[in-house]
Parts: sequence; C-alpha cells; structure tokens
Amino acid sequence: MRTDYFFDSCGSGKIHVCRWTPTGDAKAVLQIVHGIAEFVERYDDFANFLTSMGYIVVAEDHMGHGQSIGEDGIRGYFHGGWFNGVADTYKLMQDTMAEFPSLPYVLFGHSMGSFMARTILAQYPDSGISAAIICGTGWQPRFALPLLIKVVEGMCKKNGEQNPSEQLQQMIFGGYNKKITNPRTASDWLTRDNAIVDAYVAHPLCGFTPACGLLRDMMKGIHYVEQPENLAKMKKRLPVLFIAGAEDPVGPYGKGVEKAAAEFKKAGMSNVSIKLYPDCRHEILNELNKQDVYNDICSWLADYIGK
Repeated sequence: MRTDYFFDSCGSGKIHVCRWTPTGDAKAVLQIVHGIAEFVERYDDFANFLTSMGYIVVAEDHMGHGQSIGEDGIRGYFHGGWFNGVADTYKLMQDTMAEFPSLPYVLFGHSMGSFMARTILAQYPDSGISAAIICGTGWQPRFALPLLIKVVEGMCKKNGEQNPSEQLQQMIFGGYNKKITNPRTASDWLTRDNAIVDAYVAHPLCGFTPACGLLRDMMKGIHYVEQPENLAKMKKRLPVLFIAGAEDPVGPYGKGVEKAAAEFKKAGMSNVSIKLYPDCRHEILNELNKQDVYNDICSWLADYIGK
C-alpha cells in the first residue's frame, strides 16, 4: 500500500513523500534517494517488490522535482544549495527512523541521489543507518572538478542560477549516448528497455533541463564527497554496496564506480562490495534484467540486516 504526504523543506516549499508499506510485519526500512530530472513514483515497481519482501520503502521528491516543484514553478533547483537538498533527505530519514526505531534502516541512492547519499555518509556518520546501497554513481577526476565548477558558476552569473541552460546540459550530459549504436532518442543511455525510455521522454517531469544552480551545486556536492577528509568521516564498519551497469556512462562504464569503491576502502571502510551488470546502462532498476538486480539487492540486504 502506498501513502503520500508532505513536509516543510529545509530550503523552500513543501517536499512530497511516498511511503510503501507491506501488508504484514516489516523487517526493515529502505529509503530511496532519486536522481536528477525524475520523480519518486518511477520507483513504484521496485518499491512494491521490496514491500512484498517485508520492507517499508520511503522516498521524497527533491526540491524542484515531481510534486515538490514549488509555486514558483522552478524545476530542478535546490533553494539554498546542495546541502539544503541533502538536509531534506536527511530530515525524512530522521523522521522515519523516529517512527520505526526498532527496524534496521537502509539508504539507497541512485545517480544524483547516489552523491546525495554519499554526502549523508560523510556529513552524518552517526545517522543510525544499518547499510547503504550506492547505485549508478561515478568518480570525477579531482583536477577537473574545480575547473568545471568555475565554468558552471560563470554560466550561473550569465544566465541566472534559477534558469536552465541547454549549453550546460549538453556539456554535462550530451556525450552519454556516444557508445550506443544508432540511438533512437537522446535518453537511450538510461536503459535498453525502449518502453521505459519512451515513457521517460514523454513525461513532463522527466529529462528536463535543470537550473544552472543545481548543476553547480551537484558539481560541488561531488567535489565534497571526493575529498579525503570527508571520506575519512564515514562510519568505517557500515556495509556499503556499489551497483551499476557496466555500460553506464555516468560511471563511466564501471571505471568510476570501481574508483569510488576503492576510495571508500582507502578511507578505511571495511565492508565495501561492488557489482557491475554486463550490458546494462544507467538505470539498472529499469533494465531488461531488473529482476536479477532486485533479487541481488535483497540477497545482499539479507546478509547484513537479517532475514
């Protein structure tokens, strides 16, 4: 069963939440942190699978996304910056934990949400979560990020940080289809499932060009989670699973995922696993073999939070 509610954002407006609840006793809570230019209901199938396995699932539309788009109509923008967006996710976590204090709590972040989840691991190491799953993440060369941030900051000043920029969109996301032969759409890099791609392209709340400010803030967030001093703050014994498609350009193509996992281990994280899915693209929860991914996630969770 799914219920919806709202809470006051740490930045601006109201934040929309979906909660999926199993029919019987729950064994754990899993919080989904979604990606850029999408919304939480896209995870409905995954959430229903998890409820069938006894999990409570919660997820919020980030500021400027889904039903959390404010009265100003600005899409893809975090009022107050990256850490305000992360604070909304953390507030949902703390509120949900308070409701279910006896249940293990799992944080699952995808794409931009993976960097938000990684921010939480560093910023709130004593949050009380039992495990984290980092999906569709990447690693940017440290020398390149400051330069990219300067470029994006310049565009914010020129274009207005609350306004979208097709130039920035193309610079950051434009090359993601380059390894796909004869792509049908600009979003084929998401998944091999054409029906999912077509639904994404057709939906007005998906695939839009984010505000310049969000792209700046996301770059700053990635820079934050890659700094050794922030990696060192994470809870060393927390079980962390990295999962991604081997053909995911955000990765890029597994290399960035492997680098991120290696940096976690270098920082002293003692329980880090990684699984790359051959032939799969960015949205492995929407891939042709998504059931394998679902099952693998549940098997991993069973090992760390009990059956």
